[in-house]
Amino acid sequence: MSDQQTPTLDEIRAVLRELPGPDLEAGTAALQREVRLVKPRGALGRLEEISAWMATWQGRTPPVLTHPRIAVFAGAHGVAAHGVSAYPASVTAEMVRTFIDGGAAVNQLARIAESDLRVYELDIENPTADFTHGPAMTEEACARAIAYGMMAVEPGLHLLCLGEMGIGNTTSAAALCLALFGGEAADWAGPGTGLDAAGVTRKAAVIAAGLAANPEAKADPLEALRRLGGFELCAIVGAVIAARLARTPVLLDGYACTAAAAVLFKADPKALDHCMVAHRSAEPGHARLLQAIGKCPLLDFDMRLGEASGAALAIPLVKAALACHTGMSTFEEAGVSKEAKPGPAGSLH
Repeated sequence: MSDQQTPTLDEIRAVLRELPGPDLEAGTAALQREVRLVKPRGALGRLEEISAWMATWQGRTPPVLTHPRIAVFAGAHGVAAHGVSAYPASVTAEMVRTFIDGGAAVNQLARIAESDLRVYELDIENPTADFTHGPAMTEEACARAIAYGMMAVEPGLHLLCLGEMGIGNTTSAAALCLALFGGEAADWAGPGTGLDAAGVTRKAAVIAAGLAANPEAKADPLEALRRLGGFELCAIVGAVIAARLARTPVLLDGYACTAAAAVLFKADPKALDHCMVAHRSAEPGHARLLQAIGKCPLLDFDMRLGEASGAALAIPLVKAALACHTGMSTFEEAGVSKEAKPGPAGSLH
């Protein structure tokens, strides 16, 4: 990075080439403990995967989770003027106030998960440009939003849960996915906040127009983000980068959040190894996107709310995984034989 407060996009590209890798020693130690716990090997399924993932990316065994943070980034989209959402653009600011007042779904989920919740506004009174006429952002504005997102990661965080709020951002997410992974606009367009079939068709046409106006978006992932993304999606990219540098595991929320993170995947397929996807959104493009980036979500609850709600919901799963990993007895401690006797598969008899 330069001495300037805001890095350039080229400096961000340089950081992506030097991301730290996994702590294999910590991950191996977690796996070695897992096989000694008083249960058949693999019997806890993906809870075991979560424990090893947390240890690997925190760089310690046992991993800990007493300080999770939920970060919700809010941005406004110029493309919303095309009627691509069932709600007016003013809802973005109204929902930010609801987050601050504690009345949104994510506030309740953060409370039961005993998680810190932070809401970050990104100039919501000044939306991005309408990307059907050219780039959504200048290079400087895009880089500034990425840098702003990086500030959500502070020392001492054990898990970062990312989400967003922004009317029109599933259109932006779909356009990003089209630029990054190809296909047709209709492959990535969905109802978002509740569009009918005609609305989804209109949305797909807007997405296609965005790609036609920004052919350069297909050439470089960060250029795709600049031309088709939103300020809150840029901030998610920055938060994912900063979390990697700080050895903080990340839970990604739904479609828009994963689409933002996918920018980093296209830059380096290993750039999201410290991330898990918390849930599969009901937005149809999300399943296609998860397949493209090789991620299996932890939950599938037909949710499509955004605002990090799915990521918040998954925090207790991570806590459960670590409780089992750290609190269970080993075979030696419990005085239980490791030798399995004939019985039903997956049981101890």
